[in-house]
Amino acid sequence: MAYDQITSFKIQNKDVEYVKPSKPTPSTTLSLSTIDNRPEFLYLSQAIRVYQSQNENSKNDPAIVIKEALSKALVYYYPLAGKLVKPHHNNGKVTINCNEDGVPFVEAIANCDLSSLNYLDLSDIGIAKNFVYDPPSLQDENGNQLIYPMVVKVTMFQCGGFTLGLGEPHAIADGSGSIKIFQAVAEFASGRTEPSVKPVWERERLNGSITKTPMPSPIDEASAAGSPYLPSKTLVHECFKVDGESIKRLKLNLTKEILDNNVQVANDELNFTNFESLAAYVWRARTRALKLRYHGKTMLKFAVGIRRHLDPPLPEGYYGNTIVDADVVLPVKEVNEKPLSHVVKIIKEFKKVAFTKEFINNSIDTLETRVEEFDFDGNGSCMALAEWKHLGFLANMDFGWKEPVNLIPAPCNMFGKVSICIFFPPSDLDTSMRGGVKIYVSLPIDAMPKFREEMKTLTIIN
Repeated sequence: MAYDQITSFKIQNKDVEYVKPSKPTPSTTLSLSTIDNRPEFLYLSQAIRVYQSQNENSKNDPAIVIKEALSKALVYYYPLAGKLVKPHHNNGKVTINCNEDGVPFVEAIANCDLSSLNYLDLSDIGIAKNFVYDPPSLQDENGNQLIYPMVVKVTMFQCGGFTLGLGEPHAIADGSGSIKIFQAVAEFASGRTEPSVKPVWERERLNGSITKTPMPSPIDEASAAGSPYLPSKTLVHECFKVDGESIKRLKLNLTKEILDNNVQVANDELNFTNFESLAAYVWRARTRALKLRYHGKTMLKFAVGIRRHLDPPLPEGYYGNTIVDADVVLPVKEVNEKPLSHVVKIIKEFKKVAFTKEFINNSIDTLETRVEEFDFDGNGSCMALAEWKHLGFLANMDFGWKEPVNLIPAPCNMFGKVSICIFFPPSDLDTSMRGGVKIYVSLPIDAMPKFREEMKTLTIIN
């Protein structure tokens, strides 16, 4: 696609509206769980869903339909119509003021068809910023930071298709919780009078206790491997496609590597998942691209879902965060020089540990104790990997125009960080990507060429 076709489009934004609950809701202040209260969870996480034109529904306005359905859903999810409050003093916990101020909602009109932008299935993912609403910073009279729990932008295209840009701070919900919220909106759009799953707050269920023996920080300033490309004022955001066949070949090569080296493993340890295999490959590719200091350490950070491992179990309607971090730390030299299968095995082993009751409880207690951690984002030593592919972000999101055909993250706020990497599902319109995955990365401009080279190598593995 020609570059000028992409850069020549224009968007006309209407004034911000505030969608309020359609009925009166409680006026109260709610607490968040220990997991919700992580400082980095206050960054706005934005994603865009792409909807094709549907001739049979051409008389309806998607913005009006979604706005009305959201208003009805907010009667049940009323905290989202308030504001998160972060105290101006560092040690204060975030709360949510339920005051019916409303969800910021922006309507926009693009001067082109979605097909001219390839339904946003592009390698240059920076274009996504145009289709989300980035709210201004707010403070109350006491200097406390105020944060919207949700923002929405609907952009109409000349073809009749549209994009739905949704933003939420991670403090409100994890991926599965976010899906619950907008599945409820979709249900109201389809004519239901109440959500099939009633939301439950109960954030106190995942509160930890102050501990005298918190888990040690897995990496510190002295051991963290730095990059000659950081700090950098010029970060570039790019999306890479890895098709299903390339993933199969990668996994076969990992198994062959183990067998050829006569490594003694149980049969189940040869069954690497797509996530484990790609996580190891991308971690190594990023380590090489950043030229991390060879004798330092690098960390792969990823979230593991703990809902199924909690006893007693959480209510079905609980939509807060049910994740803890798994942090795999290795010397850069080991990531670069050891067989990739060695790195994959370590990731697999650590996932097993992260699901244990002891690890989950220790993780939550450590968060409650608020141990100060080294800020790893600035030097490139950490890759924080988010897995969106299997969360169901494209399913059950039908507002009357069928389900979305594409999903992309928007690189602003949290996505402006060099540590972030996201695995997300390919466009439904790209049949060559069945069984594949799209990979989003943010890197200094000088490191991206080497990363592209490493990703190209993945697609030609024999």
